[in-house]
Amino acid sequence: MEWVLLAVIVALGGLFYVARRLQGDQRRLRNDRDLALVKAVADEDVTRFGEELQDLHVETLATELDPAMRQDYQRALDTYENAKTLLHDATRPEDVTEVTKTLEEGRYAKACVLARQHGEALPTRRPPCFFSPGHGPSQTEVSWAPPGGLPREVPVCLADAERLAQGAEPDARMVRSGNKMVPWYDGGPGYRSYAQGYYGSWATNGLFPAFVLGSMMGGWGSDGSGSDFGGDSGGDDGSGYDGGGDSGSDGGGFDGGGFDGGGFDGGGFDGGF
Repeated sequence: MEWVLLAVIVALGGLFYVARRLQGDQRRLRNDRDLALVKAVADEDVTRFGEELQDLHVETLATELDPAMRQDYQRALDTYENAKTLLHDATRPEDVTEVTKTLEEGRYAKACVLARQHGEALPTRRPPCFFSPGHGPSQTEVSWAPPGGLPREVPVCLADAERLAQGAEPDARMVRSGNKMVPWYDGGPGYRSYAQGYYGSWATNGLFPAFVLGSMMGGWGSDGSGSDFGGDSGGDDGSGYDGGGDSGSDGGGFDGGGFDGGGFDGGGFDGGF
């Protein structure tokens, strides 16, 4: 009977080993799938931000840049370069959080450049527009309800606020979910790391509805429950720019768009533009 018991133990051990291997393979497949999903969306966002910087260069060609404006401009360039590097090096879905966090910082720097150019007060550091982070920092709040949920105040850009006031649909950032395109906040758990970089720190300090991010782990709720996202929104460095994160860039410029490495001459950007 001992050999029968031994055979049973060996068989159970083999089954346990196979089960563990299958679980590991499933985790790797899920990681690879989610990584490909969020990297593709983040790559589109990085490309779009690069195009925005090209447009910003054209818009400021006739403007003499003072030191503060140059600093904000360089920050925008640095965050772009850093976002590209972070995206290239991402091996886990969680790595994409740093990519979108960096893009959020860059768009605030861009907003500061435009404010200085037009002689306006620097924008308050606010969460990106709820409907699309590519719209830049939000400027107001509107009441909005997710499917099956209760209305909440969400931060939005002025253009989306106007669309909603007129009864139109907002210009939402669309992502792929299965075989269809949906707004990012309906994309499901696979986009959690993507959304966390843009909105996670704002959710923890009450400036963004945390239930939205929490819902990405499984269905919209109507109880307003919070999320478990961590993060520190950082502090203002006195120039209107939140220095909550080091861009980690070496000051490299724009690739292929006419930027020459981020250098400046005495009266604006040099001839490399």
